This record gives sequence, structure tokens and C-alpha cells, in this order.
Amino acid sequence: MMISLFGLDSCAKKDMRTETYKTNDGTNVTFKFFGHASLAIETGGKWIYLDPVSQYGDFKKEHKAAAVFITHSHFDHLDSKAIDDLTEKRTMIFSDHTSAEKLNSKRVTVMKPSKEIMLFNNIKVETVAAYNTTAGHTQFHPKEREDCGYIFNIGGSRIYISGDTENTPEMKSLKNIDVAFLPVNQPYTMTVDQAIDAVKAILPKVFYPYHYGGSDQKTDITRLTEEAKPYTDVRIRNME
Repeated sequence: MMISLFGLDSCAKKDMRTETYKTNDGTNVTFKFFGHASLAIETGGKWIYLDPVSQYGDFKKEHKAAAVFITHSHFDHLDSKAIDDLTEKRTMIFSDHTSAEKLNSKRVTVMKPSKEIMLFNNIKVETVAAYNTTAGHTQFHPKEREDCGYIFNIGGSRIYISGDTENTPEMKSLKNIDVAFLPVNQPYTMTVDQAIDAVKAILPKVFYPYHYGGSDQKTDITRLTEEAKPYTDVRIRNME
């Protein structure tokens, strides 16, 4: 019976769609998990969407976005329909320059790695380079394309959504990361070993593996969880 209940609890957690995180100063932040790389952060009644893609959610039915952030231009991250469904006149849109060219909108603010901006509610956003480093894989996310990961500084906590990347020097040099969303799917992003290496380097308080499906090479989530959990609180959610 205990084994059965544990199994049910694990499934329930994996299928969770929202979760509240309390920042270092006590601010409540809600994460909403749509799937793959599509997620949202809510704080103070304002919704920030990351890489919304219609395959993973009916965004017409979601809260309107105060801001939308796009990490790069691949189809499973950039979806103009989802952006249209979420946005209104006041919505701010931020993206790497390749995505901005595809969106072809004067509303888009172009982001580059190693930059900072200020949003509403004193939220500072930092950009982090996202790219492949492994020989034979660099064509997937070339460094020179300047794809972006984002760190959201909310309530004294730092929430890192990495985008599609390997365990780059820029990632491993990050400090004081409270929550990290790191991709683990081959051959496009990190291997399990690379993800564990990244976790050991940045030591996030909470680690959400995301973007871990969608390819023929299945990610060993069990091994990832077991080997990362001495260093962080691993939370498996609906992000295949």
C-alpha cells in the first residue's frame, strides 16, 4: 500500500500544472508548467510567459501577458500565434535578435547575452548566453546566433530559465541561483552528465529539468534525479 501511494504521489507531482514558490523576501511566485519549454511566472498579479507554443497550451484561455520572453527561434520555442493569443497593447515582448526578425514587429525588444533590463515591480532580468559546445552539435544552437537564457530577480531570489544550451562557462559561473530550469534532451541540449555538472556548479536551491523530450534519445530522468538530489531539490513536472 505504501509503495502504491508513493507511486500515486509521484505521478501527481509530475502532472502538476501550477506551483507556488516563496522568494527570499516572502514574495509568492507561481510557476505554471505547460510543457517542454513553455512556462509562465506570475507575481503580483502579473504574468510573464517564456517560449509559449500552442502545442503545449491553449493560450487564448490564459491570463494576458504583462511580458513575453523568447529564448530563440526554433519552432518549439517561437510561436507567433501563441504570442498573439497572449498579448494585448500593453504587453512587452523580449527576444533574441533572430526571433525578433521572424516576428517582424516594432513591439519586440531585442535581447543579447550579458545584458540587464528592469521590468515592472522592480524585477531585474539578466540575459545569459545559450549555446552548444559539443563537437557535432554546435549547429543546433550556435554561439554566434546569440540565443538567450534569462534570470528573473524577484523578491530577492534569482530564477534562471536557461533556454536551449549545454553547460557553458557562462552558465557554470552563475552565482546565487535559487531556481533553475535546465534542458536535458539529446542531441540538442544537455546530457544527464552535463546537467548534473551544471547543478554541481551553480547549486540552485530548486532544479526543474525541462525540455527533456521531443527526441529519439530518451532522457534518463531517474538517474538525473538520483544523482542531482544531493545538491538540490529536484522537481519533476510536466515538461517533456
